[in-house]
Amino acid sequence: MDVSKLPQLNAALNATSAFLLTLGYIFIRQRAIKAHTMCMVSACATSTLFLISYITYHVHHGSTPFQGQGLVRFLYFGILISHTVLAVLVLPLAVRTLYQGLRGNFAKHVPIARLTLPIWLYVSVTGVVVYWMLYHGKF
Repeated sequence: MDVSKLPQLNAALNATSAFLLTLGYIFIRQRAIKAHTMCMVSACATSTLFLISYITYHVHHGSTPFQGQGLVRFLYFGILISHTVLAVLVLPLAVRTLYQGLRGNFAKHVPIARLTLPIWLYVSVTGVVVYWMLYHGKF
């Protein structure tokens, strides 16, 4: 199985998720509930596709070592470690947030959404940063 294009797909899915999360936030601030819901469900679907693609890539390819040296190496691993830890946390947070929102239980949805959104957005954006540093950085 050729998985060579999956890192680019994964970065695109992360970028799309970040865009949808941001758009969803804008919509909720405008009280556009249906548009907000569509964006957040789409962000969840996009992140789910990312997770499937990410796992597929790493099962078939393994890991790709970072080639940078010096201070950029510390920067890369700092971003990667924070990204990884928060990615583990965002999955249950996003599921819980989506569940409460779709049930219409906004008293529980809003507080957890305020926690989930910045974490999920950070994970999506740093996913693109990690991809860029790993595959396109000239260090």
